Amino acid sequence: YTHKKQSGGSGQYAKVQLVLEPNQGEGFEFVNEIKGGAIPKEYIPGVQKGIEAQMLNGVSANFPVVDVKVKLIDGAFHPVDSSVMAFEVAGRAGFKEGANNCSPVVLEPVMKVEVTTPEDYMGGIIGDLNSRRGMIQNMAVKGNLQVITAAVPLATMFSYIGELRSLSKG
Repeated sequence: YTHKKQSGGSGQYAKVQLVLEPNQGEGFEFVNEIKGGAIPKEYIPGVQKGIEAQMLNGVSANFPVVDVKVKLIDGAFHPVDSSVMAFEVAGRAGFKEGANNCSPVVLEPVMKVEVTTPEDYMGGIIGDLNSRRGMIQNMAVKGNLQVITAAVPLATMFSYIGELRSLSKG
């Protein structure tokens, strides 16, 4: 990404080339792979700060970005027009552009749900859990009752207890 702005006096110039990789379960990792002084060392923290700021603001539906490794592999600067602020802007915009090209997904909390029910109501309850995007993980027998274990998105679980009572007649 190239950030270039000229407005009468001294301008702003910063160019960054970033590589984004998944970093599942490891949080954010920034790796400086600049070689040969393509970007002076004093500008590197600006790039990282811009990336972190954009991660907080998100790129999809304004939810924060998590578990990503960002490598700064190349870039360019101008001896007069470059600054830490220009590299911060380039880091922010470069991350947003790159992340959008990666087809980000919005994560949501998932609840473990265990329902114990007589066998007569099992079909209706399983159907209801499926309609809530639930994934049935296990079904077991406990005496004369069925135990259904499922993973269900939290957003679909509001008002579930009322629906469950209706499905199982109490």
